[in-house]
Amino acid sequence: MSIEIKSPESCEYGCVSLGEVMIRLDPGENRIHTARQFTAWEGGGEYNVTRGLRRCFGLKTAVVTAFADNPIGRLTEDCILQGGVDTDFIKWVEYDGIGRTVRNGLNFTERGFGIRGAVGCPDRGNTAASQLKPGDIDWEEIFGRRGARWFHTGGIYAALSETTPEVVLEAVKCAKKHGTIVSYDLNYRPSLWKDFGGLEQCQAVNREIAQYVDVMIGNEEDFTACLGFEVEGVDENISHIPVEAFKNMIGTAIKQFPNFKATATTLRAVKTATVNDWAAMVWHDGKFYESKQFPGLEILDRVGGGDSFASGLIYGFLTENDPQEAVDYGCVHGALAMTTPGDTTMASLKEVKKIKGGGGARVDR
Repeated sequence: MSIEIKSPESCEYGCVSLGEVMIRLDPGENRIHTARQFTAWEGGGEYNVTRGLRRCFGLKTAVVTAFADNPIGRLTEDCILQGGVDTDFIKWVEYDGIGRTVRNGLNFTERGFGIRGAVGCPDRGNTAASQLKPGDIDWEEIFGRRGARWFHTGGIYAALSETTPEVVLEAVKCAKKHGTIVSYDLNYRPSLWKDFGGLEQCQAVNREIAQYVDVMIGNEEDFTACLGFEVEGVDENISHIPVEAFKNMIGTAIKQFPNFKATATTLRAVKTATVNDWAAMVWHDGKFYESKQFPGLEILDRVGGGDSFASGLIYGFLTENDPQEAVDYGCVHGALAMTTPGDTTMASLKEVKKIKGGGGARVDR
């Protein structure tokens, strides 16, 4: 059984995402607190998915977000334009000159190495995207008149303020009205929920949104924290993933949320910051589908790997409408994305298909 997805001919966009896009300042091999130079990338959990679908997989995509209209906002827009993602639905907010009323988000991120884990230091308070409220975006224009086959958003954006969950709900209800498939990456971030009701509010918000989700994405911590489902036997350092216990938890989740057409998770066992076991799993129509396995995967920059998994997963459903193909596309694309710096993919569809088909890392010339 496949997922019922609108035809490409009936929609302008393959996928539209909703989320905050920040400038990531990357110290490279240095650390944030000792660096004197940073490379600027754009990134955001939800946006990274549509960028991957456009840049690697060639689908027409768009992002819904907001920026303060200043040089940092325009720099972020320029990065988005280089990624090929449509900027028609960006809301521009007048800048006050100092960021007292509105600003753009920055995300300082170091990659980690060996026993030293990756570190993120976001500076995103009072941003334009976090101040979006219901009525700010014309969702009927997006889903009704222009059309999108797929809509993606997630728990990072829903945690940014008291109004962003309402914006998510407004969006997913309109998407469902027009037959657009909705995917949601739970992406639990305790620091974001701390000032908005903590774990209790996190679960209340995400469980309400979950009622409108077709494809729910998250790892074991996400399902536990955001939806209140327990996975037995997960150790604190995630050095081993109990796959059978996770499958049992998904069984419980789909009973409470029968609207889920599929669920997906990455399976990551952290050996060091630069060596992880990596795989993925999808549930669909009563069956589990496990991806190719990448034991001892060598990683340059793990940030954004889960987002690249999501874009490969969506591509697999949109093009093949087959859960095994989808989980393999997602797993391979996520693995490749973690071999390059920055939040967003630098992989090509040719490379994804090569690795997916069993190809190796010999010189290609």
